Order: sequence, then C-alpha cells, then structure tokens
Amino acid sequence: MNTISAEAKRPEIEQRSTRLQFFIAGFAGAAWASLVPFAKARTGLDEAALGLVLLCLGGGSIIGMPIAGALSTRYGCRIVLVLSAGLLGATLPLLAIVSSVAWLAATLFFFGVALGSTDCVVNVQAVIVERASGKTMMSGFHGFFSLGGIVGAATTSALLTVNVSALASTIFAVATIAIVLLIAYRGLLPYGNPADGPLFAIPHGMVLFIGVLCFIVFLAEGSMLDWSAVFLVEQRGMPAAQAGFGFASFSLAMTAGRLTGDTIVAGVGRRTVLVAGSLLAAGGISLAMIAPWWPVALVGYAMIGLGCSNIVPVLYTAAGRQTTMSQAVAIPAITTLGYAGILAGPAGIGFIAHQSSLSTAFFLVAALLVAVAASSAVVRL
Repeated sequence: MNTISAEAKRPEIEQRSTRLQFFIAGFAGAAWASLVPFAKARTGLDEAALGLVLLCLGGGSIIGMPIAGALSTRYGCRIVLVLSAGLLGATLPLLAIVSSVAWLAATLFFFGVALGSTDCVVNVQAVIVERASGKTMMSGFHGFFSLGGIVGAATTSALLTVNVSALASTIFAVATIAIVLLIAYRGLLPYGNPADGPLFAIPHGMVLFIGVLCFIVFLAEGSMLDWSAVFLVEQRGMPAAQAGFGFASFSLAMTAGRLTGDTIVAGVGRRTVLVAGSLLAAGGISLAMIAPWWPVALVGYAMIGLGCSNIVPVLYTAAGRQTTMSQAVAIPAITTLGYAGILAGPAGIGFIAHQSSLSTAFFLVAALLVAVAASSAVVRL
C-alpha cells in the first residue's frame, strides 16, 4: 500500500521540484541584476565596455547549454542541476567583490555556464513532466522562474537599501539557493530525454524557427536583466540601491502572467497569446523610453513582463510536440538559440547606447517584438 501511495504521489513531487528549480534559476539571475550598477561603478566601465564584459555571461550560457543537455541525456537531469546550482553558489559572491575587469569577465563566464545549464536542463525536465501529466503546465513552471526573479531582485535590493554589503547580500542568496535545492532534490529526474539520435545537431525547420523567436523574446528579457537598473539610475535619476525594483516590476508582472498563463492559453489559444503578448511588450518598452519619470518607467517594465510572460512557455510546448528533431536535441537547441538573445542583447544594447542612447537601443528591441507578433502567420502552434 505504501509503495502504491508513493508511486501515486511521484508525479506531484516531480512537478513541485520542477517549479522549485525554475525558482532557483530566476532567483540567481535577479540577484545578479541588482548588482550590475555596483559592478559597473566598481570597475569603472562605460556602457560599451560593460556590454563587452556582459558577453561573457551570455557566452558561458551558450557553451553550457548544449553540454548540459547532452549530460542530462546521459546521466539524468538531477546530477546536472545539482552541479549547476553548486557553480551558481560559488560564483555569485565573487560578482559582488571583484574590481578587476578581467576577474569580472571570468566570473561572469562561469556564472553564465551555471545559469545556462540550469535553464536548459530544467526545461528538459519540464517538457518531460508536462508530457507525462497530459496537462498544460509550462506557463506555471516558468511562472516560478519569474517568482524567483521577484524574490531575488526584491530581497537583494532591500538588503542593499538598508546598507547590507553586496557580499553579504549574495551570501544570503546562496543560502536560499541551497535550501530550495535541498527541498527539490527528491523530485529531480534521475534520467533525461532518451538518446535516439546524435546528442549535438544543428537546428533546422520548425526547431530553428521556434529558436529564432525565443532568441528575440530572450533578448528583450536579457535587456531587462542587464540594463533596466542602469537605465533607471543614469537616465531617470533613481538611487542605485533601489534600481533593482525595476527588474522586480518586470518580474512581478511576468509572474502574474505566467501563473495564470495555463488558463489564459486554454481560453484564447496560443496564437492569440503570441500576438497580443508581443505587442504589449513592445508598447511597454516604448512607454518606458518616452516617459521622463521613473515611476512610469516601472509601469512600462511591468507591461514588458506581462507581454513576454507566456510567449516562451507557448514556444517550449510547441517544441515538445514537434517531430522535426528528437527531443534530446531539440530542447537544448532551442534553449541555446533563445539564450543567444541574452548573449547578443546586452552587448548590442551597450554598443548602440554608446553610439546613440539606451532609449534608441530599447526601441530596436521593441521593433523586433513587433516582428514576433507578425510571425504568428507562419509559426505552427
């Protein structure tokens, strides 16, 4: 009887652990977002130079994702997620204290490896768990990534506001990651997608198309992660210790959208979510850039979060259903393509801002989101 009961509860445990792993990924990324203005000031970098350094985070993520996907196929999701969390815990405190540009770049690279590996493998687990449940669950899973973003940005900014040091704030973040991982450990899958083909392959067909759309949406999200605080401090005069609340506004709206997203998708359909969400996010960017007051910019950030909230979950569900490529290759490939937006976004925005302004750079992101809305006529959802 006890064995039967345990087996019956297993899917519920796996679903809970998937949510908690998404929380860890969002929490760690947001903790770094709150530190960006401090890292910029500590190293004396301008926008263009900071953009180059931020390439290291994206580069680490891009390198880590396909490797982590292959490792999860061979050794299971659990071991890869645990090792990735350990690397997050080792690098995050260093980001709060390094003052050398070279050390900041190196630390960001390994932090990116850890963050990218976590993001890739948790999506592998999410697709497996959602498919096994027979229900729409992807938006809810990703909602916990956004919830982690809220908690990470808000707690780190709150600690910094009351003059807790950046190092102590990150040590608190690492302790939180360790506790959540311990709770999630039991439900992490000891297996991954079956290796029914090569572990590495160039994406093509629908997998490539979905990956490009993810690239654009992640570019917008990466812009919020790495530049939202800088924009508020330098363009809107917001105190640096409170600038993390910009990303928190974005994350709060995204969380609300994702936690209700499964119901929304079931009610209006994936295509409507793709079109309306992309246009709302583009409008939010425009509002934040045009309005001269930081409280209005926070409203714009919230619109971006709400608009983007369910686009990527919808695309991951579509990726899990496509038959162009095996799941063992498709999910890491789409994740890698998507997170290339985080690689290109911060660097591109930095260069454009150096030549013109941050506002111009963000307007270009808005134009790309309009293109995502137009893609609904082509993409198979």
